[in-house]
Amino acid sequence: MPNKTILLVEDDPMNMRLAQHILESQGYTVVGATTGQEALNQIKTNLPDLILMDVQLPDIDGMTLVRIIRAKDITRDTTILALTACAMKGDREKILKTGCNDYISKPINVEKFISTVRRYLDTGN
Repeated sequence: MPNKTILLVEDDPMNMRLAQHILESQGYTVVGATTGQEALNQIKTNLPDLILMDVQLPDIDGMTLVRIIRAKDITRDTTILALTACAMKGDREKILKTGCNDYISKPINVEKFISTVRRYLDTGN
């Protein structure tokens, strides 16, 4: 499996450790960020193949962060998957309209989590 880098933007330490463990067990390299600003700094330093991002961050709304990332030429086409505990009716459409490629509901279903990440990284969809 080719080594791909995932930027994981998550402010909850337990969720960060869980997602990082799952992703690393699948052979992915994970770079973590706990705030929107950290995420932007990480992107400048190490352009990820995919961004997994909590939509509720302490310093900036996740959807605003998606718009900032999409506005930059270097990250315009980077795959962004939202992580959200707020999977209410209509949220998927709102998240996709904002610029995310897809979303993953919390709590994480490990098999679905892995298959969603693989779908975007391993096939380039």
